[in-house]
Amino acid sequence: MSDDILTSLRACALEIGEAVKNHRRRGFSGVRATQYHLDLVADEVALRVLGGAGFRIVSEESGVTGSGELTVVVDPIDGSTNCDRGVPFYATSLAVLRGQELVAGLVMNQADGTVFEAQKASGAARDGERIRVSGQVEVNRSIMSFSGLPSRHLGWYQSRSMGAASLEICLVADGSLDVYGVASQSVLHPWDYLAGLLILREAGGVAGDYFGEELETSAPVLRHPIFCSTPALLDFMIEQKQI
Repeated sequence: MSDDILTSLRACALEIGEAVKNHRRRGFSGVRATQYHLDLVADEVALRVLGGAGFRIVSEESGVTGSGELTVVVDPIDGSTNCDRGVPFYATSLAVLRGQELVAGLVMNQADGTVFEAQKASGAARDGERIRVSGQVEVNRSIMSFSGLPSRHLGWYQSRSMGAASLEICLVADGSLDVYGVASQSVLHPWDYLAGLLILREAGGVAGDYFGEELETSAPVLRHPIFCSTPALLDFMIEQKQI
């Protein structure tokens, strides 16, 4: 695959980062529930930059736009509440599909500029350096992060809830975390996790859905995914049905 795809994704993420700098602390847009002013600003950039590069776009904020062989599934700002409130943990998530095949992904931490990226069968990187999962297999030594509140303690070492799914998946990919997934009644859409999913897989990690649903889709569906450093942890989490 051409590096031009990742080049386009990087350009989009960089421009979104510049655009939202002056739109923090402005609260909800009033257009749609839980949508911030900065979400609209970021989405406008994504549509312009990615559309100009010839991609079909599926965005959390504006749905389907354009046509083309390649689709970019976009969360312009993942962790919008963090961004609006000044919590330095929010990202742009961009996943590229050819049909329903996930072929490239990029997640940029907009708070510090860190870039996680991957192309299928080419490995994963953070700021150009190859990354690998931790390889942790023991639950009682694992650091887990959740979207939502776990209904019970499963014996993990420590837990986190940081508010930006794409980045938390990438932290599993680079070995900082061992598990990330939904808990309680929380759910994710593909734009929340697709880019991170490819980055995780290319870093040696594994993922699944608590109900066996397909994760690799551009449809605006709800999923209950779990992302792990090893099959042993994935099997444990699926067995526990920690939702």
